[in-house]
Amino acid sequence: MWCIQTIDAAFRACMYDILDLYEEPYDPKRPVVNLDEKPKQLLGEKRTSIPMKPGCPEKYDYEYVRNGTANIFMAVEFKAGKRVTQVTKRRTMKDFARFVKILVDKGFPDVDVIRLVMDNLSTHKEKAFYETFNKDEAERILSKIEFHYTPKHASWLNAAEIEINVMDIECTGRRIGDMGTLGQQVAAWTRRRDEQKKKIDWKFTRERADRKLSKYYVP
Repeated sequence: MWCIQTIDAAFRACMYDILDLYEEPYDPKRPVVNLDEKPKQLLGEKRTSIPMKPGCPEKYDYEYVRNGTANIFMAVEFKAGKRVTQVTKRRTMKDFARFVKILVDKGFPDVDVIRLVMDNLSTHKEKAFYETFNKDEAERILSKIEFHYTPKHASWLNAAEIEINVMDIECTGRRIGDMGTLGQQVAAWTRRRDEQKKKIDWKFTRERADRKLSKYYVP
């Protein structure tokens, strides 16, 4: 958690909105989906690594080749144990809009509305859809989305950060040299997590927030 000084009413309202969503009973027709992005530096091997063998992990040379960067979109419906991921070159407004379209059309095609939790990044705006798609398509996508933003400097309220940390530990927290390999690895990890129905046990409630943070509240 960040260094707390004071928490104003606007911050508190956003925090309560997110925590109330998390405490609601699971509704498959109105899923709560958390979205976040993860930058990934692409690092190739300058020398061939020594393969893993019984009792000995794979060994890498300390030197590497920089092959640019990539972005990983992460969306997780943590109460159902489902996630949608995508590797992109960048994370512009248009990349964001196209990823949300994937959520609407492929990830959650049969729901009434996706309640999308994310940080208040400048690319995470409705105008992203109008800049990416024609008016009818933008409005079709937006009609299926209900935006919920975490407060500024409180991205820890976004459960997608937890899922990204797991992904780093199990998959992406090592050298990967190109976008093709990164995409394959992330897709395989996503399938495995979905097949195992891995969920997140979120325990930070509104009551716990008040108990822990109320001394910092201001009108």
